[in-house]
Amino acid sequence: MKDASDQSARDVERGRKSYAERAWADAYEALSRADRATALEADDLERLARAAGYTARDDDFLRLMERLHQARLDQGDGVGAAHAAFWLGFRLIGVGEIGRASGWLARAQRLVESEGPDCVLRGYLLLPVIYRRIFSGELDGTEALIAQVVDIAERCGDRDLVSFARAVHGRLLVRQGRIEEGLSLLDEAMVAVTSDELSPLIAGLIYCGTISVCQQVYALNRAREWTSALASWCEAQPQLVTFTGNCLVHRAEIMQLGGSWSEAIREARNAAERLTRSVDLRIAADAFYQVAEIHRLRGEFDEAEEGYRRASQLGAEPHPGLALLRLAQERADVAANAIRRVLGMTSDRLQRVRLLPASIEILLAVGEIEEAKAACKELEEIATNGTDVLAAMAAHARGAVALADGDASAAIEPLRRAFQVWQDIGAPYIAARIRVLVGEAYRALGDEDGMLLELDAAREVFERLGAAPDVARLTAREGRAGTRPHGLTPRELEVLRLVASGKTNKLIAKELCLSEKTVDRHVSNIFMKVNVASRAGATAYAYEHGLI
Repeated sequence: MKDASDQSARDVERGRKSYAERAWADAYEALSRADRATALEADDLERLARAAGYTARDDDFLRLMERLHQARLDQGDGVGAAHAAFWLGFRLIGVGEIGRASGWLARAQRLVESEGPDCVLRGYLLLPVIYRRIFSGELDGTEALIAQVVDIAERCGDRDLVSFARAVHGRLLVRQGRIEEGLSLLDEAMVAVTSDELSPLIAGLIYCGTISVCQQVYALNRAREWTSALASWCEAQPQLVTFTGNCLVHRAEIMQLGGSWSEAIREARNAAERLTRSVDLRIAADAFYQVAEIHRLRGEFDEAEEGYRRASQLGAEPHPGLALLRLAQERADVAANAIRRVLGMTSDRLQRVRLLPASIEILLAVGEIEEAKAACKELEEIATNGTDVLAAMAAHARGAVALADGDASAAIEPLRRAFQVWQDIGAPYIAARIRVLVGEAYRALGDEDGMLLELDAAREVFERLGAAPDVARLTAREGRAGTRPHGLTPRELEVLRLVASGKTNKLIAKELCLSEKTVDRHVSNIFMKVNVASRAGATAYAYEHGLI
């Protein structure tokens, strides 16, 4: 018996040490062994419950928190029991068990009723009320409730609650259209997170909430910065499971934006695989949607269809991506009906921002210019006092509508403005899409050289990214315009002439200030377009067709 007792004591010490080092799985295993031998005391039981939560053992977390609640009651610690009840209710809200959640939160509330005004749990218990009001759109009076939480937290010296309340306040301000004020409060909360001042649970919640808001309002540089910080935070805790799926999805979105599509789809797939084994199905749905988006952009339509289907099965809205897929499949009427339906059911302004650019593209494709103008006007109104990227989205839409309406002159300035913003933040695909529109505007104004420069620059980006549908659209557009029957871009003509002069790819790369890999790709494209298999064949083609 003494040996078993000694072993249990060693497991408890090992579990405490692992917990302090944030080795969550090791802490869970050691404390679980000790608990099987002899029921843990309340403090160690709380460590075991938290370790279960950090390793995504949600059923164990809930079961252990119920035990902790009773253990605190048995000690006569009503506030401790209320804390356990609160976190039980808070987690149950997250997994959608609203009835049980309400019961545990009510129990927590009853336990603190006899406590004085400086009981910090009074502040925590206001958080579900605030969240419910924000997400139901009942914003009047909510700011005053948040002020109450901050006041309680500051009086009690609870840094977790102070920072969490500031983050929630930031989200509220963003929902109210006070975007810069809201982002500033979120930045302040994130300073506490990145300075490692907060508990892992609160830090993870603030990380994921802040990045989500940044992406909703297209504060993309902030989203990149905080996603990188989140990735480092997760990597410093290799046994952490909770929050890592969110991190992978956020990283995939940032990678897609930056043009790293292969890496993005790998991260999104990892997130989808990890999260479908847990209760975080909403984030899993986001991961499948992200996978589908990259397949759509690459022209892998069957795979995209499957990704949107999986996202929908897990409760996510598969639009606007699915509607854009239908447009790419030349089912424009289906796409238009779908995007109208979704917009008609969506009242939240930030969710509408996500839908409006796609709706404008689809409406223009079916010739509904007046309807597209109305959508463009709404986007411009939302973008007022918003981020630079929101303004660029509105300018992009304005230029596209003007071009479709036959006013090429009016299209150029907003398109160039939008292009510059996307170019500056490192979003090559969107920037290239805008260059295509600029090229179309130049062609409408009779500037053939300007058109070719824009379309060739866009083509180079599309080919590098593997955006097959966009390459195909450009090729079809060139065919309709009757230009360059050989299909070679100006850069490819330049490379062909140097190939014909006998220069190697290495020398061509040096002369044109390109990478050798880029030159290799240009040479392969040339061979394919002029239907030859060798440098000698390409040289002969160039002489026969007067290209040199």
